[in-house]
Amino acid sequence: MTTLTLKEEDYTTFTAEQVAEIATRLELDDYKSPFDGLQDWHLLRALAFHRQDLVEPYFYLLDIEAYDES
Repeated sequence: MTTLTLKEEDYTTFTAEQVAEIATRLELDDYKSPFDGLQDWHLLRALAFHRQDLVEPYFYLLDIEAYDES
């Protein structure tokens, strides 16, 4: 099993194509193990915080709901 560890500066190297590949894998949900899917989900979620511009079309995969804190 491989653990993916990224530093903050690593998120800047992701391209729109790479993010689309992650999103496609999540949509197909065809993983050998549930943990592989979870790893992609966590990666997409982390990218959403660091590179929102790339992940915006795939927010529906993250189940992140906007809420008003006022």
